[in-house]
Amino acid sequence: MGWADWAALLLTFPIEPRIHFLGDPAGLVKRPVEWYLVRATGGYVPVDKSQHGDRALYRHVFRCLEAGGAIAIFPEGAYGAEGDVRPFHKGFAHFAIDAGVAVVPVGLSGTQEIWVGKAIDVRVGDPIDPAGHTPESLTEIGRRRVLDLILPYVDPGGRKPLATWLTHLF
Repeated sequence: MGWADWAALLLTFPIEPRIHFLGDPAGLVKRPVEWYLVRATGGYVPVDKSQHGDRALYRHVFRCLEAGGAIAIFPEGAYGAEGDVRPFHKGFAHFAIDAGVAVVPVGLSGTQEIWVGKAIDVRVGDPIDPAGHTPESLTEIGRRRVLDLILPYVDPGGRKPLATWLTHLF
């Protein structure tokens, strides 16, 4: 996900509970400004993508949740086309079910390419109680709820001042 995704979440939600993002620590070293901003306002939970089912990741996530923090997960894992919602990975569902915490669906639109004056739409859905769900069913209902929140994207055309620079700012 790009910087506009995490920035939109940090600007939408209250400061407390602090939002922690799952992130690749190797990638963060290459983006020191992003690292600083997210650490100053929330936090990162390190993810080693080579370790599927990493128990250390579970410990970090549960420690954050036990301390009253929130975990922001982008379950698609990567961008598709603007306005397109890719299939969700089940990691968020496992965390929610195992920790017994609600999933709050958020629909973001307009964050893939950023320019001066562009509107970004953030819509927050009702929490989903994980009780009684399997990882598969929670993943499916989570994806449906996000799809319901996202407005169809229409490229406004015309000038896009500073689009390349702003899109790749961090």
